[in-house]
Amino acid sequence: SGEIMGPGAVSKRYRNLVLAMLLFVYTLNYLDRQIVGILAQAIKKDLELSDSQLGLLGGFAFALFYSLLGIPIARLADRFNRTRIVTIALVAWSAFTGLCGLAAGFPSLFLARLGVGVGEAGGIAPSFSLLSDYFPPNRRARAMAILTLGLPFGSAFGLLIGGFLATDYGWRSAFFVMGCIGLAVAPIFYLVVREPQRGQFDFAPPASGPVPSLGAVLRAVSTMPTFWFVSLGSATASMLTYGFSFWLPAFMQRSHGLDLSTTAQFLAAIALTGGVAGTLLGGFLSDHLGKVDRRAYVYVPAAAFAIALPALLLGVSIGSLPLVFVLLLIPQATGYIWTGPCVAVIQNIAPPAMRTTASALYLFIVNIIGLGIGTLLFGILSDIYTNQYGDSALRYSILTIGVVLYPLTVILFVTAGRTIIRDMPARD
Repeated sequence: SGEIMGPGAVSKRYRNLVLAMLLFVYTLNYLDRQIVGILAQAIKKDLELSDSQLGLLGGFAFALFYSLLGIPIARLADRFNRTRIVTIALVAWSAFTGLCGLAAGFPSLFLARLGVGVGEAGGIAPSFSLLSDYFPPNRRARAMAILTLGLPFGSAFGLLIGGFLATDYGWRSAFFVMGCIGLAVAPIFYLVVREPQRGQFDFAPPASGPVPSLGAVLRAVSTMPTFWFVSLGSATASMLTYGFSFWLPAFMQRSHGLDLSTTAQFLAAIALTGGVAGTLLGGFLSDHLGKVDRRAYVYVPAAAFAIALPALLLGVSIGSLPLVFVLLLIPQATGYIWTGPCVAVIQNIAPPAMRTTASALYLFIVNIIGLGIGTLLFGILSDIYTNQYGDSALRYSILTIGVVLYPLTVILFVTAGRTIIRDMPARD
Protein backbone atom coordinates (compact mmCIF):
# COMPACT_ATOMS: atom_id res chain seq x y z
CA SER A 1 0.00 0.00 0.00
CA GLY A 2 2.96 2.35 0.43
CA GLU A 3 4.20 1.51 -3.08
CA ILE A 4 3.61 4.04 -5.88
CA MET A 5 2.12 2.37 -8.96
CA GLY A 6 3.02 3.78 -12.39
CA PRO A 7 0.79 3.30 -15.48
CA GLY A 8 2.85 0.43 -16.86
CA ALA A 9 2.48 -1.54 -13.61
CA VAL A 10 -1.33 -1.49 -13.56
CA SER A 11 -3.06 -4.43 -15.28
CA LYS A 12 -6.70 -4.24 -16.28
CA ARG A 13 -7.51 -7.00 -13.77
CA TYR A 14 -5.82 -5.13 -10.90
CA ARG A 15 -7.45 -1.84 -11.90
CA ASN A 16 -10.86 -3.53 -11.72
CA LEU A 17 -9.94 -5.09 -8.36
CA VAL A 18 -9.13 -1.60 -7.02
CA LEU A 19 -12.48 -0.34 -8.34
CA ALA A 20 -14.26 -3.26 -6.63
CA MET A 21 -12.50 -2.57 -3.30
CA LEU A 22 -13.30 1.16 -3.48
CA LEU A 23 -16.92 0.30 -4.35
CA PHE A 24 -17.18 -2.02 -1.34
CA VAL A 25 -15.81 0.66 1.01
CA TYR A 26 -18.11 3.30 -0.53
CA THR A 27 -21.06 0.92 -0.01
CA LEU A 28 -20.16 0.58 3.69
CA ASN A 29 -19.76 4.37 3.86
CA TYR A 30 -23.25 5.04 2.53
CA LEU A 31 -24.81 2.12 4.40
CA ASP A 32 -23.52 3.37 7.77
CA ARG A 33 -24.67 6.87 6.84
CA GLN A 34 -28.21 5.93 5.76
CA ILE A 35 -29.07 2.99 8.03
CA VAL A 36 -30.72 5.40 10.48
CA GLY A 37 -33.55 5.80 7.92
CA ILE A 38 -34.93 2.25 8.23
CA LEU A 39 -34.35 2.32 12.01
CA ALA A 40 -35.93 5.79 12.44
CA GLN A 41 -39.40 4.68 13.58
CA ALA A 42 -37.96 2.21 16.12
CA ILE A 43 -35.44 4.79 17.41
CA LYS A 44 -38.16 7.46 17.58
CA LYS A 45 -40.38 5.22 19.69
CA ASP A 46 -37.60 3.91 21.96
CA LEU A 47 -35.87 7.26 22.60
CA GLU A 48 -39.06 9.39 22.30
CA LEU A 49 -37.79 11.72 19.54
CA SER A 50 -39.54 14.24 17.22
CA ASP A 51 -39.22 14.21 13.40
CA SER A 52 -36.97 17.28 13.65
CA GLN A 53 -34.61 15.35 15.96
CA LEU A 54 -34.65 12.40 13.54
CA GLY A 55 -33.80 14.85 10.73
CA LEU A 56 -30.84 16.12 12.76
CA LEU A 57 -29.61 12.56 13.32
CA GLY A 58 -30.10 11.57 9.67
CA GLY A 59 -28.47 14.66 8.20
CA PHE A 60 -27.04 17.53 10.19
CA ALA A 61 -25.31 15.49 12.94
CA PHE A 62 -23.46 13.58 10.28
CA ALA A 63 -23.00 16.34 7.69
CA LEU A 64 -21.48 18.99 10.00
CA PHE A 65 -18.10 17.36 10.62
CA TYR A 66 -18.25 15.28 7.45
CA SER A 67 -18.36 18.49 5.39
CA LEU A 68 -16.00 20.61 7.51
CA LEU A 69 -13.26 17.98 7.89
CA GLY A 70 -13.47 16.81 4.27
CA ILE A 71 -11.36 19.75 3.05
CA PRO A 72 -8.38 19.48 5.48
CA ILE A 73 -8.33 15.68 5.03
CA ALA A 74 -8.35 16.18 1.25
CA ARG A 75 -5.38 18.55 1.65
CA LEU A 76 -3.55 15.69 3.37
CA ALA A 77 -4.63 13.31 0.59
CA ASP A 78 -3.13 15.65 -2.06
CA ARG A 79 0.20 15.34 -0.19
CA PHE A 80 0.27 11.86 1.34
CA ASN A 81 -0.74 8.23 0.76
CA ARG A 82 -4.46 8.17 -0.09
CA THR A 83 -4.91 4.44 0.57
CA ARG A 84 -3.69 4.89 4.13
CA ILE A 85 -6.07 7.82 4.69
CA VAL A 86 -9.10 5.85 3.41
CA THR A 87 -8.15 2.90 5.68
CA ILE A 88 -7.90 5.11 8.81
CA ALA A 89 -11.23 6.75 7.88
CA LEU A 90 -12.92 3.33 7.50
CA VAL A 91 -11.72 2.24 10.96
CA ALA A 92 -12.94 5.52 12.53
CA TRP A 93 -16.45 5.61 11.05
CA SER A 94 -17.01 1.88 11.70
CA ALA A 95 -16.06 2.27 15.37
CA PHE A 96 -18.47 5.21 15.79
CA THR A 97 -21.23 3.29 13.95
CA GLY A 98 -20.86 0.57 16.57
CA LEU A 99 -21.06 3.19 19.34
CA CYS A 100 -24.44 4.38 17.97
CA GLY A 101 -25.84 1.09 19.29
CA LEU A 102 -24.92 2.11 22.86
CA ALA A 103 -26.82 5.44 22.75
CA ALA A 104 -29.03 6.11 25.77
CA GLY A 105 -30.87 9.13 24.34
CA PHE A 106 -30.76 11.89 21.73
CA PRO A 107 -27.52 13.61 22.98
CA SER A 108 -25.40 10.42 22.97
CA LEU A 109 -26.77 9.24 19.61
CA PHE A 110 -26.18 12.73 18.16
CA LEU A 111 -22.53 12.64 19.35
CA ALA A 112 -21.99 9.13 17.94
CA ARG A 113 -23.40 10.28 14.58
CA LEU A 114 -21.02 13.26 14.67
CA GLY A 115 -18.22 10.70 15.07
CA VAL A 116 -19.45 8.72 12.04
CA GLY A 117 -19.27 11.99 10.08
CA VAL A 118 -15.72 12.66 11.30
CA GLY A 119 -14.62 9.22 10.08
CA GLU A 120 -16.45 9.30 6.75
CA ALA A 121 -14.93 12.70 5.93
CA GLY A 122 -11.75 10.86 4.96
CA GLY A 123 -13.41 8.29 2.72
CA ILE A 124 -14.85 9.82 -0.42
CA ALA A 125 -12.64 12.61 -1.84
CA PRO A 126 -9.45 10.46 -1.59
CA SER A 127 -11.38 7.58 -3.26
CA PHE A 128 -12.40 9.82 -6.17
CA SER A 129 -8.79 10.95 -6.53
CA LEU A 130 -7.42 7.38 -6.38
CA LEU A 131 -9.84 6.27 -9.08
CA SER A 132 -8.88 9.18 -11.34
CA ASP A 133 -5.28 7.92 -11.26
CA TYR A 134 -6.35 4.39 -12.24
CA PHE A 135 -8.65 5.38 -15.16
CA PRO A 136 -8.07 7.79 -18.10
CA PRO A 137 -10.35 10.85 -18.61
CA ASN A 138 -12.53 9.25 -21.32
CA ARG A 139 -13.42 6.35 -18.98
CA ARG A 140 -13.78 8.33 -15.77
CA ALA A 141 -17.55 8.94 -15.77
CA ARG A 142 -18.11 5.19 -16.18
CA ALA A 143 -15.62 4.36 -13.41
CA MET A 144 -17.16 7.03 -11.16
CA ALA A 145 -20.64 5.68 -11.95
CA ILE A 146 -19.55 2.18 -10.90
CA LEU A 147 -17.95 3.61 -7.73
CA THR A 148 -21.12 5.55 -6.92
CA LEU A 149 -23.12 2.30 -7.13
CA GLY A 150 -22.11 2.41 -3.46
CA LEU A 151 -25.06 4.79 -3.00
CA PRO A 152 -27.90 2.44 -4.16
CA PHE A 153 -26.04 -0.64 -2.84
CA GLY A 154 -25.57 1.03 0.55
CA SER A 155 -29.17 2.22 0.58
CA ALA A 156 -30.63 -1.19 -0.39
CA PHE A 157 -28.41 -3.32 1.86
CA GLY A 158 -28.87 -0.82 4.69
CA LEU A 159 -32.64 -1.28 4.39
CA LEU A 160 -32.40 -5.08 4.25
CA ILE A 161 -29.75 -5.57 6.95
CA GLY A 162 -31.20 -2.85 9.19
CA GLY A 163 -34.76 -4.13 8.71
CA PHE A 164 -33.83 -7.77 9.35
CA LEU A 165 -31.67 -7.09 12.43
CA ALA A 166 -34.04 -4.52 13.94
CA THR A 167 -37.05 -6.83 13.52
CA ASP A 168 -35.37 -9.86 15.15
CA TYR A 169 -32.75 -8.35 17.48
CA GLY A 170 -33.64 -4.65 18.00
CA TRP A 171 -32.36 -1.48 16.31
CA ARG A 172 -29.10 -1.38 18.31
CA SER A 173 -27.88 -4.68 16.82
CA ALA A 174 -27.81 -3.16 13.32
CA PHE A 175 -25.23 -0.57 14.41
CA PHE A 176 -23.09 -3.20 16.18
CA VAL A 177 -23.02 -5.55 13.17
CA MET A 178 -22.17 -2.81 10.64
CA GLY A 179 -19.39 -1.44 12.84
CA CYS A 180 -17.78 -4.91 13.08
CA ILE A 181 -17.96 -5.47 9.29
CA GLY A 182 -16.13 -2.17 8.60
CA LEU A 183 -13.39 -2.94 11.13
CA ALA A 184 -12.86 -6.36 9.52
CA VAL A 185 -12.63 -4.94 5.95
CA ALA A 186 -10.11 -2.14 6.77
CA PRO A 187 -6.91 -4.27 6.90
CA ILE A 188 -7.90 -6.13 3.69
CA PHE A 189 -8.38 -2.81 1.86
CA TYR A 190 -4.99 -1.54 3.05
CA LEU A 191 -3.18 -4.67 1.87
CA VAL A 192 -4.88 -4.83 -1.56
CA VAL A 193 -5.08 -1.19 -2.81
CA ARG A 194 -1.74 0.40 -3.75
CA GLU A 195 -1.08 4.11 -4.18
CA PRO A 196 -0.98 5.10 -7.91
CA GLN A 197 1.19 7.78 -9.53
CA ARG A 198 -0.73 11.08 -9.54
CA GLY A 199 -1.94 12.45 -12.87
CA GLN A 200 -0.54 9.52 -14.84
CA PHE A 201 -3.43 9.44 -17.32
CA ASP A 202 -3.80 13.20 -17.77
CA PHE A 203 -2.38 15.20 -20.67
CA ALA A 204 -0.77 17.70 -18.31
CA PRO A 205 2.48 16.29 -16.90
CA PRO A 206 2.16 14.80 -13.40
CA ALA A 207 2.54 17.48 -10.75
CA SER A 208 5.89 18.04 -9.08
CA GLY A 209 6.93 20.51 -6.43
CA PRO A 210 4.72 21.84 -3.63
CA VAL A 211 1.01 21.02 -3.54
CA PRO A 212 -1.10 24.12 -4.41
CA SER A 213 -2.51 25.96 -1.42
CA LEU A 214 -6.21 25.92 -0.57
CA GLY A 215 -6.32 29.57 -1.69
CA ALA A 216 -4.82 28.60 -5.06
CA VAL A 217 -7.46 25.88 -5.52
CA LEU A 218 -10.24 28.34 -4.60
CA ARG A 219 -8.86 30.89 -7.06
CA ALA A 220 -8.69 28.23 -9.79
CA VAL A 221 -12.29 27.07 -9.34
CA SER A 222 -13.56 30.64 -8.88
CA THR A 223 -12.77 31.21 -12.57
CA MET A 224 -14.87 28.17 -13.54
CA PRO A 225 -18.63 28.88 -13.32
CA THR A 226 -19.24 25.23 -14.23
CA PHE A 227 -17.76 24.15 -10.88
CA TRP A 228 -20.28 26.25 -8.95
CA PHE A 229 -23.37 25.41 -11.03
CA VAL A 230 -22.56 21.68 -10.96
CA SER A 231 -21.87 21.86 -7.20
CA LEU A 232 -25.13 23.70 -6.44
CA GLY A 233 -27.13 21.47 -8.80
CA SER A 234 -25.62 18.42 -7.09
CA ALA A 235 -26.48 19.97 -3.70
CA THR A 236 -30.19 20.38 -4.50
CA ALA A 237 -30.17 16.93 -6.18
CA SER A 238 -28.60 15.59 -2.99
CA MET A 239 -31.29 17.19 -0.80
CA LEU A 240 -33.81 15.12 -2.75
CA THR A 241 -31.74 11.91 -2.90
CA TYR A 242 -30.71 11.89 0.78
CA GLY A 243 -34.08 13.19 1.97
CA PHE A 244 -36.07 10.48 0.18
CA SER A 245 -33.64 7.72 1.20
CA PHE A 246 -33.98 8.73 4.83
CA TRP A 247 -37.72 9.50 5.02
CA LEU A 248 -39.35 7.00 2.64
CA PRO A 249 -39.21 4.15 5.21
CA ALA A 250 -41.13 6.29 7.74
CA PHE A 251 -43.53 7.41 4.97
CA MET A 252 -44.32 3.80 3.96
CA GLN A 253 -44.91 2.83 7.60
CA ARG A 254 -47.10 5.84 8.40
CA SER A 255 -49.06 6.36 5.17
CA HIS A 256 -49.33 2.75 3.96
CA GLY A 257 -49.27 0.93 7.32
CA LEU A 258 -46.39 -1.40 6.38
CA ASP A 259 -44.38 -3.11 9.12
CA LEU A 260 -40.60 -2.69 9.42
CA SER A 261 -39.66 -5.89 7.57
CA THR A 262 -42.09 -5.32 4.63
CA THR A 263 -40.98 -1.67 4.34
CA ALA A 264 -37.33 -2.78 4.19
CA GLN A 265 -37.97 -5.32 1.40
CA PHE A 266 -40.25 -3.00 -0.60
CA LEU A 267 -37.86 -0.03 -0.55
CA ALA A 268 -34.71 -2.17 -0.96
CA ALA A 269 -36.13 -3.54 -4.23
CA ILE A 270 -36.79 0.04 -5.42
CA ALA A 271 -33.36 1.29 -4.25
CA LEU A 272 -31.46 -1.57 -5.85
CA THR A 273 -33.37 -1.72 -9.17
CA GLY A 274 -33.81 2.01 -9.72
CA GLY A 275 -30.57 3.11 -8.10
CA VAL A 276 -28.28 0.72 -10.01
CA ALA A 277 -30.03 1.43 -13.34
CA GLY A 278 -29.85 5.21 -12.81
CA THR A 279 -26.24 5.29 -11.61
CA LEU A 280 -24.91 3.17 -14.49
CA LEU A 281 -27.10 4.90 -17.09
CA GLY A 282 -25.86 8.32 -15.96
CA GLY A 283 -22.19 7.39 -16.26
CA PHE A 284 -22.32 5.42 -19.50
CA LEU A 285 -24.79 7.73 -21.28
CA SER A 286 -22.79 10.85 -20.33
CA ASP A 287 -19.49 9.33 -21.51
CA HIS A 288 -21.15 8.19 -24.78
CA LEU A 289 -22.95 11.47 -25.57
CA GLY A 290 -20.08 13.50 -24.13
CA LYS A 291 -17.82 12.38 -27.00
CA VAL A 292 -20.02 14.44 -29.32
CA ASP A 293 -21.04 17.24 -26.94
CA ARG A 294 -19.49 17.77 -23.50
CA ARG A 295 -22.71 19.46 -22.34
CA ALA A 296 -24.17 15.94 -22.06
CA TYR A 297 -22.45 15.67 -18.66
CA VAL A 298 -24.93 18.22 -17.26
CA TYR A 299 -27.84 17.87 -19.69
CA VAL A 300 -28.33 14.17 -18.88
CA PRO A 301 -28.83 14.94 -15.14
CA ALA A 302 -31.11 17.91 -16.03
CA ALA A 303 -33.35 15.69 -18.18
CA ALA A 304 -33.46 13.06 -15.42
CA PHE A 305 -34.80 15.49 -12.81
CA ALA A 306 -37.37 16.90 -15.27
CA ILE A 307 -38.73 13.37 -15.81
CA ALA A 308 -38.75 12.54 -12.08
CA LEU A 309 -41.10 15.21 -10.73
CA PRO A 310 -44.48 13.97 -12.08
CA ALA A 311 -43.63 10.37 -11.12
CA LEU A 312 -42.79 11.41 -7.56
CA LEU A 313 -45.93 13.54 -7.13
CA LEU A 314 -48.10 10.59 -8.22
CA GLY A 315 -46.04 8.01 -6.33
CA VAL A 316 -46.54 9.59 -2.90
CA SER A 317 -50.18 10.54 -3.52
CA ILE A 318 -51.85 7.23 -4.47
CA GLY A 319 -52.80 4.22 -2.35
CA SER A 320 -52.07 1.24 -4.65
CA LEU A 321 -48.76 -0.37 -3.56
CA PRO A 322 -47.93 -1.94 -6.97
CA LEU A 323 -48.41 1.48 -8.61
CA VAL A 324 -46.41 3.18 -5.85
CA PHE A 325 -43.57 0.72 -6.55
CA VAL A 326 -43.51 1.42 -10.30
CA LEU A 327 -43.81 5.21 -9.90
CA LEU A 328 -41.15 5.51 -7.17
CA LEU A 329 -38.72 3.51 -9.33
CA ILE A 330 -38.52 6.55 -11.64
CA PRO A 331 -37.35 9.21 -9.13
CA GLN A 332 -35.16 6.55 -7.51
CA ALA A 333 -33.39 5.90 -10.82
CA THR A 334 -33.22 9.52 -11.95
CA GLY A 335 -32.12 10.54 -8.45
CA TYR A 336 -28.81 8.73 -9.01
CA ILE A 337 -28.17 9.60 -12.68
CA TRP A 338 -26.33 12.80 -11.72
CA THR A 339 -23.70 11.16 -9.50
CA GLY A 340 -21.25 9.73 -12.07
CA PRO A 341 -21.30 12.59 -14.60
CA CYS A 342 -21.14 15.39 -12.01
CA VAL A 343 -18.19 13.85 -10.15
CA ALA A 344 -16.47 13.28 -13.51
CA VAL A 345 -16.95 16.97 -14.44
CA ILE A 346 -15.27 18.08 -11.20
CA GLN A 347 -12.40 15.61 -11.73
CA ASN A 348 -11.91 16.67 -15.35
CA ILE A 349 -11.93 20.46 -14.83
CA ALA A 350 -9.54 20.36 -11.85
CA PRO A 351 -5.77 20.09 -12.49
CA PRO A 352 -4.35 16.76 -11.14
CA ALA A 353 -2.50 18.41 -8.22
CA MET A 354 -5.74 20.10 -7.09
CA ARG A 355 -8.09 17.20 -7.74
CA THR A 356 -8.66 15.89 -4.20
CA THR A 357 -9.09 19.37 -2.75
CA ALA A 358 -11.48 20.39 -5.57
CA SER A 359 -13.46 17.17 -4.87
CA ALA A 360 -13.60 18.06 -1.17
CA LEU A 361 -14.85 21.60 -1.95
CA TYR A 362 -17.51 20.06 -4.19
CA LEU A 363 -18.47 17.52 -1.50
CA PHE A 364 -18.54 20.29 1.14
CA ILE A 365 -21.15 22.23 -0.88
CA VAL A 366 -23.12 19.07 -1.75
CA ASN A 367 -23.18 17.67 1.78
CA ILE A 368 -23.62 20.77 3.93
CA ILE A 369 -26.65 21.72 1.80
CA GLY A 370 -27.86 18.32 0.56
CA LEU A 371 -27.32 16.13 3.59
CA GLY A 372 -27.17 18.75 6.35
CA ILE A 373 -30.22 20.79 5.38
CA GLY A 374 -32.21 18.39 3.18
CA THR A 375 -32.97 15.58 5.64
CA LEU A 376 -33.67 18.09 8.44
CA LEU A 377 -36.01 20.16 6.23
CA PHE A 378 -38.25 17.14 5.57
CA GLY A 379 -38.49 16.55 9.33
CA ILE A 380 -39.21 20.19 10.24
CA LEU A 381 -41.94 20.47 7.58
CA SER A 382 -43.44 17.17 8.75
CA ASP A 383 -43.61 18.48 12.35
CA ILE A 384 -45.22 21.72 11.11
CA TYR A 385 -47.82 19.80 9.07
CA THR A 386 -48.61 17.25 11.81
CA ASN A 387 -51.38 19.27 13.52
CA GLN A 388 -53.23 19.65 10.22
CA TYR A 389 -52.49 16.32 8.50
CA GLY A 390 -51.56 13.83 11.27
CA ASP A 391 -49.90 10.68 9.85
CA SER A 392 -50.08 12.19 6.33
CA ALA A 393 -47.83 15.13 7.35
CA LEU A 394 -44.73 13.44 5.91
CA ARG A 395 -46.51 12.97 2.55
CA TYR A 396 -47.17 16.72 2.31
CA SER A 397 -43.61 17.50 3.41
CA ILE A 398 -42.26 15.34 0.54
CA LEU A 399 -44.66 16.92 -1.98
CA THR A 400 -43.76 20.49 -0.94
CA ILE A 401 -40.01 19.93 -1.18
CA GLY A 402 -40.32 18.04 -4.49
CA VAL A 403 -42.28 20.82 -6.21
CA VAL A 404 -39.62 23.39 -5.25
CA LEU A 405 -36.35 21.45 -5.62
CA TYR A 406 -36.86 19.43 -8.82
CA PRO A 407 -37.29 22.51 -11.06
CA LEU A 408 -34.43 24.33 -9.28
CA THR A 409 -32.09 21.38 -9.90
CA VAL A 410 -32.98 21.30 -13.61
CA ILE A 411 -32.28 25.05 -13.92
CA LEU A 412 -28.84 24.75 -12.23
CA PHE A 413 -27.70 21.86 -14.47
CA VAL A 414 -28.96 23.54 -17.66
CA THR A 415 -27.11 26.73 -16.65
CA ALA A 416 -23.89 24.71 -16.20
CA GLY A 417 -24.27 23.67 -19.84
CA ARG A 418 -23.60 27.27 -20.88
CA THR A 419 -20.02 27.24 -19.51
CA ILE A 420 -18.89 23.60 -19.56
CA ILE A 421 -17.43 23.78 -23.10
CA ARG A 422 -15.03 26.50 -21.93
CA ASP A 423 -14.23 25.04 -18.49
CA MET A 424 -13.78 21.36 -19.42
CA PRO A 425 -11.25 20.85 -22.22
CA ALA A 426 -11.97 18.24 -24.90
CA ARG A 427 -10.08 15.00 -24.27
CA ASP A 428 -9.88 11.89 -26.39
